[in-house]
Amino acid sequence: MPRLLALARRYPLVVATVVVGLLGLVLGAAGAMDVVRWLFSGFGLIAALISSVGMVRQLMRGSFGVDLLAIIAIVATILVGEYIATLLIVLMLSGGAALEDFAAGRAARELDALLKRAPQIAHRLDPHSGEATDVPATEVTVGDLLLVRPSEIVPVDGQLDSVSAAFDESSLTGESLPVERTSGDAVLSGSINGQRAATIVATATAANSQYQRIIALVEEASQSKAPVVRLADRYAVPFTVGSLALAALAWVLSGDPVRFAEVLVVATPCPLLLAAPVAFMGGMSRAARNGIIVKGAGVLEALARAKTVVFDKTGTLTYGTPQITEVRPEAGFSTDELLTLAASAEQYSSHVLAASVIAAAHERGLLLQTTDSAREAATFGVEAQFGAGTVRVGKLSFIHEGAADATATHLEGGQLAMYIAVDGRFAGSIIASDRIRDNARQTVADFARVGVRENLMLTGDARATAQHVAGQVGIVHVRADCLPSDKVDAVQALPQRPVIMVGDGVNDAPVLAVADVGIAMGAKGSTAASESADVVILLDDISRTVRAVRIGQDTVRVALQSIWLGIVLSVVLMVVAAFGLIPATAGAISQEVVDLLTILNALRAIGGRRDNAAAAQEQRQTQMPAPRTVAADANRAG
Repeated sequence: MPRLLALARRYPLVVATVVVGLLGLVLGAAGAMDVVRWLFSGFGLIAALISSVGMVRQLMRGSFGVDLLAIIAIVATILVGEYIATLLIVLMLSGGAALEDFAAGRAARELDALLKRAPQIAHRLDPHSGEATDVPATEVTVGDLLLVRPSEIVPVDGQLDSVSAAFDESSLTGESLPVERTSGDAVLSGSINGQRAATIVATATAANSQYQRIIALVEEASQSKAPVVRLADRYAVPFTVGSLALAALAWVLSGDPVRFAEVLVVATPCPLLLAAPVAFMGGMSRAARNGIIVKGAGVLEALARAKTVVFDKTGTLTYGTPQITEVRPEAGFSTDELLTLAASAEQYSSHVLAASVIAAAHERGLLLQTTDSAREAATFGVEAQFGAGTVRVGKLSFIHEGAADATATHLEGGQLAMYIAVDGRFAGSIIASDRIRDNARQTVADFARVGVRENLMLTGDARATAQHVAGQVGIVHVRADCLPSDKVDAVQALPQRPVIMVGDGVNDAPVLAVADVGIAMGAKGSTAASESADVVILLDDISRTVRAVRIGQDTVRVALQSIWLGIVLSVVLMVVAAFGLIPATAGAISQEVVDLLTILNALRAIGGRRDNAAAAQEQRQTQMPAPRTVAADANRAG
């Protein structure tokens, strides 16, 4: 019931039309047809007046829609006494607008959800007693000593007070590997603390911290995005002018003003008002069935016309979580032996990569050893005693203390090495990296196949890592070391539009908002990204971004077919009515048949079999060589 009341408050004209219609049925059944005529006619005039006010405001903004013809049709049907047709036109006018509003703009609650995602509580430490007191993050002042517990979000920008700590900054900077900080280093709000509690000294208030600056960018970007022109409005001017001209010509040639009304009755723009919204609602339903949430009809239009796609790296083209990709044992050690020793020692480490090493050992079915003697040098490594042997795992400098023969291993972009020494002897290294998604390269190629031929990668990572990932997925042009504002500037500078931006982190929220279509990988991405995006992929599958484009293209094609079907049939009926062969009542019935046909055709956008065929085609294409992708000019991207 509360939901129905909310919808009634949001769409009062639709509710009023339905109520008046039901009241008319009751009065008609009681034989009070004169009352019904006055009721429907009076309500039609009120609706026409309300629509006229909206139309004038629209014209003042420089936009012309189909409402003018609907208003004239309402007045014309009242004048010729076709009051049932009057109510039907009002229902189509208000219902079409409600459908379009329901399918279109983003609600303000999306940005509210982003604001709620910001850190709310801070643990302030008393400098004398060391006791922690929970306070709202907004009350933190510069110089406060704060406790950040394991896995908590850092509430404000600060300076690390602890000896060392590790933070996950992937949602802010795009860096997928944990970042290690030592005493005195800067710590960003919005980053996530590792597995050890840390203390920081606040260097900024919540309002001036990194996370809040990102929120401000999202607000600014959302406000700067140009409104989408309704698909039906593009046909409004010629259809309206043609209909009025034909109606006027029929009046002049026949000398009968009723002929003018008869033509306009069959010229009511219900196909224009309903075909596109119904098709887009069908397209959005189809997208949701495919794990894709599309936040508006205009988004589907933009997807259908997209020319450029921009990718974030971490969590988008890659999985966003460091994984063990290679074990490099030295002579005298096997791969399984080295991984077993390393994982056994890492059981006693709080380092964020320890879990990855242990998981890799478990995947191979290795049996880990236990010990009562282990020590950890925070952020450097761990040393554990197993029987008579000592195992060290960690940074090269840490291993050097017990194994002078340890040497650095060759690393490619985005890789990180952990070194192992056994009883003072260098045993080898374990390589971790953020693995590229299996279907990332195919997705980039598929974008080109559907007509989105320009591409670009934006990332906060170092250039070497960015170039390595881009080369593997088939993207030529890259911009690395990007801050959120740099990404916004780069997307705004792209000439081939509309532009699709695909991302997942908090740092992507501003650029997702400013892009023509922002697509968030929402399955593992941040709330900030999902709420500022136009499209959210609910599955952890980047190929769904291409499917979203295909659904947009199919939806627009069906909507255009339905619009043209309605226009052609209406024109035929107008010509017949111009010769006086269709009375107003018959014309209204004929127009409803046209409406029904256009709506049934528009419902084809719901899809069904096409999705199964598309999935099969995608499966076949994974076996085909990818076409050469034309990338965006990096210089033009800023």
